[in-house]
Amino acid sequence: MARYRYVVADVFTDTPLTGNQLAVFTDARDLPEARLQELAREMNFSETVFVYPSEVAHVRIRIFTPAVEVPFAGHPTLGSAFVLAGPLQLDEITLETGNGVIPIRLDREGARIVFGRMEQPIPTIEPYGGAAGLLEALGVERSELPVELYDNGLPNVYVVLSSEAEVAALEPDLTRLGKLPAVIGVNCLAGSGSLWKTRMFAPAGGVAEDPATGSAAGPLALHLARHGRIAFGDEIEITQGVEIERPSKLYARVDGSSERVERVEVGGSAVVVARGEFQL
Repeated sequence: MARYRYVVADVFTDTPLTGNQLAVFTDARDLPEARLQELAREMNFSETVFVYPSEVAHVRIRIFTPAVEVPFAGHPTLGSAFVLAGPLQLDEITLETGNGVIPIRLDREGARIVFGRMEQPIPTIEPYGGAAGLLEALGVERSELPVELYDNGLPNVYVVLSSEAEVAALEPDLTRLGKLPAVIGVNCLAGSGSLWKTRMFAPAGGVAEDPATGSAAGPLALHLARHGRIAFGDEIEITQGVEIERPSKLYARVDGSSERVERVEVGGSAVVVARGEFQL
């Protein structure tokens, strides 16, 4: 039997058993292609990562939800940086993804990594044509800002509600959400200033509700900046995952302007909580 080792990290948190779970198979070179989706389904986390050699970065990663492979996602990228840069004693690591090379800068306290900041791909933006059906599936009457589709490797739409209590009370029709066109992540948020609360539903990707969505955090900050709720250059703190008992904290900032976005950065912490191996 072959042995395939993995590490489990909780991402966008500094407290074990909170945040978003991630499995990282640290050497996937000998894993048969057919096993990748099977292992992601077996782990049943929002995402599972498989690590390969790269000619353009420290390593190449492939990212799978329980249902599909995706070119980029935030918490797998940040979590993989914590897992891989720790033993290599790196203060910056580059990860090749399906949507380009992502640099992650790491802050340390002694040998321990305590925080990471990744520069994300700048998303494309377009109006979301299925807004009426989306709002009906969410059970809400309106969004305070236009419902728009952002894509940085994962498509996400954003619905801004009037209060954090309204976000917490959501009981969406997940079957209807999963059938909506051209969308994986449905993000519902509220807040003001530097503090925002969000929930993300992704039934089309095999995830009913995500505890922490790094790929959506950068576009979320961009959405708020483009529509005047925050200023470009402001860092916001995003709370997510409370309703599913996996509280998370994400930090996001966008530099530039509506006409020219220069940089999208998302940060957070992560903790390694388990190691194991599959014998297949």
